[in-house]
Amino acid sequence: MSSTDEFMEKGEIESTKENEKEKTDGEKDEGAEEKKEECTSCKTDQEDLGFTVKVAAPGVEPFDIQVSSMELVQEIHQLLMDREDTCHRTCFSLQLDGITLDNFAELKTVEGLKEGSLIKVVEEPYTMREARIHTRHVRDLLKSIDLCDSYNGVDCASLCFLNTVCAGDIMEKKRSRPESVDCTPPEFILPGAKDVPLLPLHPATREQPAKLNCLKVVTPSGWNPPPGYRKLHGDLLYLQVITAEEKHYHITASTRGFFVNHCTEEEFNPKAASPSYLSHSLIELLNQVSPMFKRNFSLLQKRRTGRHPYERVPTPYQMYSWIGPQLDHNIDTIRAEDAFSSKLGYEEHIPGQTRDWNEELQTTRELPRKNLPERLLRERAIFKVHSDFVSAATRGAMAVIDGNVMAINPGEEAKMQMFIWNNIFFSLGFDVKDHYKDLGGDAAAFVAPRNDLQGVKVYNAVDLEGLFTLGTVVLDYRGYRVTAQSIIPGILEREQEQSVVYGSIDFGKTVVTHAKYLDLLQKAGNQLKILPHKVVNDKQEDVELCSSVECKGIIGNDGRHYILDLLRTFPPDVNFLKIEGMELSKEAQALGFPIEHKHKLSCLRQELIDAFVESRYMMFIKYAAVQLQQLGLKKQMEPVKQIEVKKEKEEGSEKESEMEEDEAKRIVESMTDSITSGEKKEVEDSTKQIVKKAALAVGSLKETEFDIRFNPDVFSPGVIHPKDNSNFKKECQLVQDAADFLITVQIPAFIRDCLDHSTAPMDGATLADAIHNRGINMRYLGKITEMLGKVPQLEYVYVIAVSEVVMRSAKHLFTLFLQGMDMLSLSCSISHFLNCLLSSCPTPSCTVPDQIHKKRSRNRSKKATTKTSPLTPTDSVEWANLTPKTLWAQIKAEAKSYFDWNLSIDGIDAFVDLINLNKMTLLRSFCQKTGVQIMLREYQFDNEKVQSFSEEDIVNMYPIVKHINPRATDAYNFYTTGQSKIQQGFLKDGYELISEALNLLNNVYGAMHPEIAQCLRMLARLNYIMGDHMEAMSCQQKAVLMSERVNGIDHPYTITEYTHLALYCFANTQVSTALKLLYRARYLALLVTGENHPELALIDSNIGLILHAVGEYDISLRFLEKALQLNLTYHGPKSLKVAVSYHLVARTQSCMGDFRSALTNEKETFTIYKTQLGEEHEKTKESGECLRHLTQQAVVLQKKMNDIYQGKTKTGLPPIQIQPPSMGSVLDMLNIINGILFVQISQQDIENFKKEYEMRQKDGPAKKAEIEGELGTKSLKMDPEEKSCSPEESSPSPAIESS
Repeated sequence: MSSTDEFMEKGEIESTKENEKEKTDGEKDEGAEEKKEECTSCKTDQEDLGFTVKVAAPGVEPFDIQVSSMELVQEIHQLLMDREDTCHRTCFSLQLDGITLDNFAELKTVEGLKEGSLIKVVEEPYTMREARIHTRHVRDLLKSIDLCDSYNGVDCASLCFLNTVCAGDIMEKKRSRPESVDCTPPEFILPGAKDVPLLPLHPATREQPAKLNCLKVVTPSGWNPPPGYRKLHGDLLYLQVITAEEKHYHITASTRGFFVNHCTEEEFNPKAASPSYLSHSLIELLNQVSPMFKRNFSLLQKRRTGRHPYERVPTPYQMYSWIGPQLDHNIDTIRAEDAFSSKLGYEEHIPGQTRDWNEELQTTRELPRKNLPERLLRERAIFKVHSDFVSAATRGAMAVIDGNVMAINPGEEAKMQMFIWNNIFFSLGFDVKDHYKDLGGDAAAFVAPRNDLQGVKVYNAVDLEGLFTLGTVVLDYRGYRVTAQSIIPGILEREQEQSVVYGSIDFGKTVVTHAKYLDLLQKAGNQLKILPHKVVNDKQEDVELCSSVECKGIIGNDGRHYILDLLRTFPPDVNFLKIEGMELSKEAQALGFPIEHKHKLSCLRQELIDAFVESRYMMFIKYAAVQLQQLGLKKQMEPVKQIEVKKEKEEGSEKESEMEEDEAKRIVESMTDSITSGEKKEVEDSTKQIVKKAALAVGSLKETEFDIRFNPDVFSPGVIHPKDNSNFKKECQLVQDAADFLITVQIPAFIRDCLDHSTAPMDGATLADAIHNRGINMRYLGKITEMLGKVPQLEYVYVIAVSEVVMRSAKHLFTLFLQGMDMLSLSCSISHFLNCLLSSCPTPSCTVPDQIHKKRSRNRSKKATTKTSPLTPTDSVEWANLTPKTLWAQIKAEAKSYFDWNLSIDGIDAFVDLINLNKMTLLRSFCQKTGVQIMLREYQFDNEKVQSFSEEDIVNMYPIVKHINPRATDAYNFYTTGQSKIQQGFLKDGYELISEALNLLNNVYGAMHPEIAQCLRMLARLNYIMGDHMEAMSCQQKAVLMSERVNGIDHPYTITEYTHLALYCFANTQVSTALKLLYRARYLALLVTGENHPELALIDSNIGLILHAVGEYDISLRFLEKALQLNLTYHGPKSLKVAVSYHLVARTQSCMGDFRSALTNEKETFTIYKTQLGEEHEKTKESGECLRHLTQQAVVLQKKMNDIYQGKTKTGLPPIQIQPPSMGSVLDMLNIINGILFVQISQQDIENFKKEYEMRQKDGPAKKAEIEGELGTKSLKMDPEEKSCSPEESSPSPAIESS
């Protein structure tokens, strides 16, 4: 990571610290309270001592910088290398009163450094290393505003278009002059527009001139390295430069700096030219020799420093763009050098050799974690090393597949080869040595790494001291699955058989165990619900394990206890296993289970296990409580409502209220107390009986208490279980029950989530997240899709699910299609596959590269060779024979065999008609799943004569990377506590906790992370509710920038962030910016999901309202009518959201003078309010008022018309005077639509609110009453998914006061 970036992070962290308010201690949760104190104490020395120092650099006026006593001197270095006027220096020292400061000292240890001290920048002589760092820094500055890194997916750069969309930084726009607003939306986002264009996805800045070319070329010269006699003159390296004016210079980097020498391409003459332009920095030299460089470089600097820090900070993991322009490829020898050296860019800055990843990963885990500062340090180290490891593993895996790394077993066939690069071990996802023969061969070998990663994830989350897992990253690249792992010390020297001291290397024939491992794994197993159990090995001995048999324990040469091969951490999913003599439940059979999967490694997810155990525990408690009550124990206990224990089948377990659960728990606790206090013997016996019955009822493994854990080996082929295990039947039954629970409780629960809009997935990725959160595996997608198809209200989720089934099936086929593909034909074969998948052209043709043809004709005569490995390129051009018909037939078969879902059609056009989706959306989904980057241009999909894609359209392929995400645990606890405070209505406390969480997140993750974006969105919303609109806009702007960078510019979260920002911009009177943001959000939503989605109803209501406010009634009406139609579809005709929609449409129609339609719509609003809220509710009354007003208007108008017809008045119709609504009333309406409800707040805050409101609008009193009265009970809706539209709807609309 280049040094400049590290400073950026620091800067961001500082700026968030400044926002910290004084901490007032109200009533807070104990835990958070104590943490908070810890935290404040650990930060006091840091925050009390922020001070200012002066810096004097050569050739620049002295300037002030803000520092904090905790910073290192190094960080001032970084700051200077990033500042516009000092960025050209890299080789300097900092001096205070003539004493050079130590780079790695903290500022508070520097003697005599205080407020106002003067630090001098002193140029130092160069060394070879410093000279190289300097040229690299100059190269980085020259390409700092270029997007090519973001498109190529290198150096953790990623795209970000917010400031382009807003035409500048919204925080810098002056508030004084109201902008002249051009509000017309672009054609393609109007409701009902046909095709979504692709080019606006990456908007170009208007005022940005052509690329700034400062130089043609700067490269190390061919005369390097300097010969011995020149080294003795201080030459370090030679550079060659071609300026923009086409002049050629050879430059020497010497210890004193850079100068021009007499060399040419043919002749070596290292003497200094005259003038030599000797300068300490290369940039100063170039400024002298090339006027164009001087001009363009300063422009470039202005543009670079003008960008928001969040546009420049590197992201923790690389993001890839699925679509990009064809970039110019310029000469860049530093890039070339990096590509061919096996080093990683940042290793030059690390003394010593390549990094020992395993040692780093494990040492960070061993750091102490007793108090908050220690935990922060530890989590920060874990996160940093992990993200470095992921980027190294990604580079290595791509190098392996691109054929750039030599195998460690080069004699074996290609798919069995293993590789080591940069201290990381790589293996391919094929079944080596028939290891997985009984489990499904290559199909099993393909999913094993992913299951193993899930195991690594949960053991890391348990975070048990003394138990270590390997750093693991799973990548899919060009059709191959690569597993990258850190290397256990000493494992390469020994045979695997000798190293394994626990577990089995042959799936359960030979099994060994180890006391220390049993102890460690049992501790972890208690949290993961894994049951210690015995299995029988080939010597007929019982061996005790506390994991599945193939989990291996290896003690490394470093003495650490490692576990690996965690692919069966969780119990098997019996719905996808055909097992002799096992009957599944009626429900499962009705759904067509068991389905035979391609492999036998299907496991349940951790989320499911947790939900299942939780639900059984509630059953146990309730059962016991009911029994106890019947016994009539403890007369003083107040009678509780009888709780029936419903069988889980009725999904009742979730609906029972909290109250009853607490009640039940209390009864059970009192009973256990009575046992311990040793009351009468009979009481004791009867309670024991009750517990026994309850335990039996929930299938507990022990009779005397609640104990539900799983034996992961129950259905594993090849594992023999001891005969005398009396509980074995129960263990099997539990695994079946869990699989049943998934079908009968979790899937219906997911569908219920969609129905009550607590989740509203927008694309395949968000759908997968929602399904996974319920503990459901994606292989159930077919079943879920079938169920969704039966709920008309969830049509939009159904469409996403269907396209996901089809695209995932296509991805499976594409993976096989790519294996063994010759590099020559990659781009033509991929474009051919895309044509078959998406183009309407029935017979796409493809050009096969010549080299293959030539070879083919020669090889015809030879006998067909035996099947070679899938990695060696084949000469076959079989791929060229693929047609749309065959491809769709294969997709149909794959959807049936993998998802058990019947695809009724056999071509893309029929498919698109069936689910009413845009082909762009499918293309996006496919490219994101497979790692194909396509050209940014408009595609013709529907022309049957022309094929949509040519080989030029395939720009790049990038890897799909799966890895664990280390968490910031303390920050997470602060965040959740803050959320619950807010739910209870303590805004101030909540705000503080969440600001503190943001601080901790910055501490652990640096400046960029998806969780930080979420935290910023929350803070923005809180600021908004507390009336600080500027601060809200500032936080939300950061949230949008960050979401674009870390989630992607077209990720559903980014769309949500855009809509929130639009609201805050409007509140800050930036009307046209608000519209631009909403137009962008609507465009992205159309691209990602199409027009039928509840999210679009929200965006459209917002657009319609704002257009109404600026008097664009016609367009406004189109958006509002669309929103009304969508709300009717997804919320049903009785919903209050629909009432608001009707009301908005009526307002706009009345402004257009169409009173009759307005009346009809307002009547609908009135009816809904009346039925839902009753006659007396103030909403109903307001709506009644509206109706009266409208009727009166209509009557007046009619009367005037009649007069004209009867010739009583000669003049024409008087113009209808329409008074546009006040901004305040529009803002209130916007708040309502966006589900921002004001909660009951302290008296002081209400005073502030009153002032706010009185300034903004006339109807203050009504609003006050609303804040103080009816809203007290409402909790604040924070989650962007829960756009609530509850009774506290709109104020009487001033828009209707016309004529």
